[in-house]
Amino acid sequence: MKKIHEECGVFGIVTLSPEPLAHTVYCGLFALQHRGQEGAGITVNDDGVFTTHKDLGLVDHVFTPQVLAGFPHGTMAIGHTRYGTTGGNQRRNCQPMEVNHQKGKMSLVHNGNLSNAGKLRSVLEQRGAIFHTTSDTEIIAYIITQARLQTDSIEDAVRLAVPQLEGAFSLIVMSAQKMIAVRDPNGFRPLCIGTLHDGGFVLASESCALTAVGAEFLRDVEPGEMIVLTNDGKMHSDKRFTKTAPKRSCVFEYIYFARPDSVIDGVSVHAARKKAGRLLAQTHPVEADVVIGVPDSGLDAALGYAEESGIQYGIGLIKNKYIGRTFIAPSQNERVSSVRLKLSPIRETVEGRRIVLIDDSIVRGTTSRRIVSLLRDAGAKEIHMRISSPPFLHPCYYGTDIDSEDNLIASHHTPEEIAKIIGADSVGFLPLETLPQLADTDEICTACFSGDYPTAVDRDESKDRFERKIHG
Repeated sequence: MKKIHEECGVFGIVTLSPEPLAHTVYCGLFALQHRGQEGAGITVNDDGVFTTHKDLGLVDHVFTPQVLAGFPHGTMAIGHTRYGTTGGNQRRNCQPMEVNHQKGKMSLVHNGNLSNAGKLRSVLEQRGAIFHTTSDTEIIAYIITQARLQTDSIEDAVRLAVPQLEGAFSLIVMSAQKMIAVRDPNGFRPLCIGTLHDGGFVLASESCALTAVGAEFLRDVEPGEMIVLTNDGKMHSDKRFTKTAPKRSCVFEYIYFARPDSVIDGVSVHAARKKAGRLLAQTHPVEADVVIGVPDSGLDAALGYAEESGIQYGIGLIKNKYIGRTFIAPSQNERVSSVRLKLSPIRETVEGRRIVLIDDSIVRGTTSRRIVSLLRDAGAKEIHMRISSPPFLHPCYYGTDIDSEDNLIASHHTPEEIAKIIGADSVGFLPLETLPQLADTDEICTACFSGDYPTAVDRDESKDRFERKIHG
């Protein structure tokens, strides 16, 4: 199993004049599809009139040509691709989350996971709040809405609300006249801003989505920063409203989540993954005939391993491009079936040869065991698995779906034991102390590997905790 909470994609656009923005957001979400495959949604703002469509499924399934044609032109729009970490895979949990309140409308999208979601929801419920979803995004919507009723503007409401939130949140909030982007004080999840040739702006989880819509990368939204955009081409930044905290961007963005062509906080994801492969070759060398990577996130690291070790790089596994990522397939049965359909070995590359097999992680070992079996059946003589991340030992509370040490194979077995379980000749993990080299900084979060949590955490942060509360 490669099931590693809300690791989603967010997108926003502001233009100077009305345009068919749903089509542009669609392209941006398509570029962010790798960040979530459970659901997708778009809200278009046409002079204060919101039109929203969202549903379960992939972007191109949710937004057919007929659906896109039904959106009005507008000057602002936001979109979301969802992999739910708080709240089950239900349509009601899809985003954007639209709210009508006494002072107007609001629609918001969220990437991350609140580490104090349970406490916040309990307080809101005691005050009479009625929740319609089981997502922590609705908690954020409630808190901002309550603040909006006490303030004169949406940015003042966000300033008042955000200090109550703990954990990971990259937010885009849209009102009738403004769009606001916020990145949590630790900067766990990425968020960047780009410019359009006509003076408009684009916000996105990754820079690859800016490229997809023809926007020019401007910069990353800084941790603890709020950016306010208006459709007259103005941008205002505020970094004084929230508590200061050490920057701790998620290192797993570089290892797995992000697309290789993205640049996060000034670091190329492709270069970071190649560096991981080089470090693996230095720390876990082995005599072999060919280095192959597991598509897609193992390929760059495999190239780095090959270059550092001098062992030939080869294509040993072919991915069916029409099968989604096993990591974010919602259920275990779907993940196992996906592996069988997703990957096919190239016998010419592996038969009779000693293989170095590079992948980004091992969680339970189910996927790794299946891949090793595929290569054995194709005639591989030896299989030495090298992992471009350290062993997962602890749950994550900031947006990576690892919610129990019980399910983590490395929490209970040594690398030698893991090798026997998955059928490999050896297994080697990237050393924990090398992680800062991937992001060119030690300002990273390594909690799922080290247990060093940058914030206080609620130990009951399982994906279905609110469903269990409802049905319990």
